[in-house]
Amino acid sequence: MKMIFRYLNILSFVILLCSGSAYPQRFEPKLAAVKQKTISRVEAMPNEPKPYKMKDWKQTTIEYDKYVYDFTQKGDYLPLIWTENSGRNYKGKTFGLYTAIGDVREGPKKNNGENHEALGAMGSIIGATLVGIDKSKQDGHNYVSMMRNYFNKDNGWNIIMNFTNEGAHIGGGYGNDYWYDVYNNVLFYAIGNYYPKEKDYSEIMHTIADQFYKSDSVLAGNYSYSFFDFKNMKPGKNTIPAQEDVAAGYAFILYAAYLKYGDNKYLKAAKNALSVLEGQKESRFYEALMPFGAYIAAKMNAELGTKYDIQKFLDWTFDGKATNREGWGVIVGNWGGYDVSGIAGSTTDRGGYGFAMNTFDLAWPLTAMVRYDQGYARAVGKWILNASNAARLFYPSDIPDNLQALPTLKAITKNVIAYEGLINHTDIPKFKGVTPLAQGDGPLWAEGMPQETMFSLYGSGHVGFYGGLISTTNVEQILQVNCKATDMFRKYEAYPSLLYYNPYKITKKLSINLGKKKVDVYDAVNRKILKSGASGNFSFEIMSDAARLLVIVPAGSKYTIAGGKLMANGIPIDFRYTN
Repeated sequence: MKMIFRYLNILSFVILLCSGSAYPQRFEPKLAAVKQKTISRVEAMPNEPKPYKMKDWKQTTIEYDKYVYDFTQKGDYLPLIWTENSGRNYKGKTFGLYTAIGDVREGPKKNNGENHEALGAMGSIIGATLVGIDKSKQDGHNYVSMMRNYFNKDNGWNIIMNFTNEGAHIGGGYGNDYWYDVYNNVLFYAIGNYYPKEKDYSEIMHTIADQFYKSDSVLAGNYSYSFFDFKNMKPGKNTIPAQEDVAAGYAFILYAAYLKYGDNKYLKAAKNALSVLEGQKESRFYEALMPFGAYIAAKMNAELGTKYDIQKFLDWTFDGKATNREGWGVIVGNWGGYDVSGIAGSTTDRGGYGFAMNTFDLAWPLTAMVRYDQGYARAVGKWILNASNAARLFYPSDIPDNLQALPTLKAITKNVIAYEGLINHTDIPKFKGVTPLAQGDGPLWAEGMPQETMFSLYGSGHVGFYGGLISTTNVEQILQVNCKATDMFRKYEAYPSLLYYNPYKITKKLSINLGKKKVDVYDAVNRKILKSGASGNFSFEIMSDAARLLVIVPAGSKYTIAGGKLMANGIPIDFRYTN
């Protein structure tokens, strides 16, 4: 009798095991590793940039927020923030940040405190959010809500502008410079992604989507303009070059609107905008929007099955061959013994001039893109290693005194406010022959600007795009990059996706902490489950000059293949699971 019960128990266990109801069958991916694609400009960068020193980007973001959002700071040019109660567009107080330290055009006593830019404020809110700071509940202030005031409804523009009204306009926007109007709406959508329940946001975002939809219809496939008047729905040209890459910003906003509101008209317009950009015969990269073309192309290709040319958008982002803004792209080089490859800006102006904001913001679309096309894992991993190493040189305490314009004035920055940029051959007479030089253009913006305006709040506020994405590991120069953090308005839920790149000539072994809950570790580059049911410290190897994209999946997940995607519990962990 005991023998019969023993056989019955064994039989029951086998049935449960085979059915998967109690012990899911181990999934073994069958496809080969994903072939890595190259970006020629990245290939020209060193694998191991020197001298190497990785700044603590998360702590820098936290300290920036702590300093800049402190109303109690005292001293010359302090505090760096003020409130104003004009009630433009929405009743209630809002706040302003100086564009640069000591900017004479701004402050609580200038134009009733209304002269303040959206660009720096919104970047700083996103950045702080990425490192875990809730900007909707901070020291009694709801800074997220205050961003509504940049939605210019009182004057009929009905989009986010760089200022709350045209009377506060001190540069950028209002039928002047196209990218300002488009990028500020991209930034507002990003805030809406992280704070989806914030009052009025959904309504504002819906109106913005309608405005961009109408604008795309008016443009009728031709984005070759210097600006667009969203009030009168008319494009225009001035002395500023045409900025066709704003189409990438349109695509981002309209595709996000489609995913958020479900209206197919937004999808149609998003596809049209991206197709117009793809159809350009040469790079038309003007400021910050071209890489969003690569991101949305990869996203649409993965989620909708479109066939946009991601490589074209990436080459146009990096190669420095833009024809509307000559030389705009990503810098490659060694200046005065410092590898500066990876920073973004002009590749030609005075031998190269990279800017902090552009360098930080480039991480947003590129890292998110890797989730949808892991064929770029190595290229993006190599770029961000170079860029994040070089970006420390924007900061006055991270670059030698003899290589910066204002070493005796740097104390006010607390090393969380960076110079606006890093230049190869400056035209400041007393620094002739000094390379590289950390400097800024602030003193040239208006009469009476102090030298301290070289220290850029608007650019430094975007540091959270590094702080929320980049972490160090137990192996120097091998970074952990969070590719999920800035992937916004997803069609599907997502699991943590972590990118690692090994720049060394030999295989390296990494150790990461997975936490207490058991997980499966899927490598989307090599298409292997490295370990099932892992927890705590987990070690793995990375081959020389190679990358891994690890997707952390709950242990015991059900794996399926559908529509060319590998799914775990119905959530994609590999969007390109095809031969």
